[in-house]
Amino acid sequence: MSQQQILEKQICEAFIKFHRELVGRGPETTKAMICRDMVIVRSKGVLTKEEKHVSNTQKGRALVKQLRLELRESYMERIENIVSEILKCQVISSHGDISIRTGEQIDAFILNVDLEKKFRIN
Repeated sequence: MSQQQILEKQICEAFIKFHRELVGRGPETTKAMICRDMVIVRSKGVLTKEEKHVSNTQKGRALVKQLRLELRESYMERIENIVSEILKCQVISSHGDISIRTGEQIDAFILNVDLEKKFRIN
């Protein structure tokens, strides 16, 4: 496995562990991709049974989405620190969204270094 693949795997494992501790269950699958100075994390199956049940109505979907976005805001700094520690670089900003319809969540982290370029040099 390449250095990049090892780091992507570590990020996935850290995301799953973090979400298990946060909401009591982790995503069904998580995929992390390092792309230049960004890390994109795509998680599938993130909704709890309760959230799926509430999401049967338009108002319920809006409430679950609002709750998940508020939750992300509350843990943003901790998850950025986890990514920084694994990659040994600074996270400049992060962005995230969730699709209540598909149960997928996307997180993007903007880094202070182009990791793909760094991997090519080493």
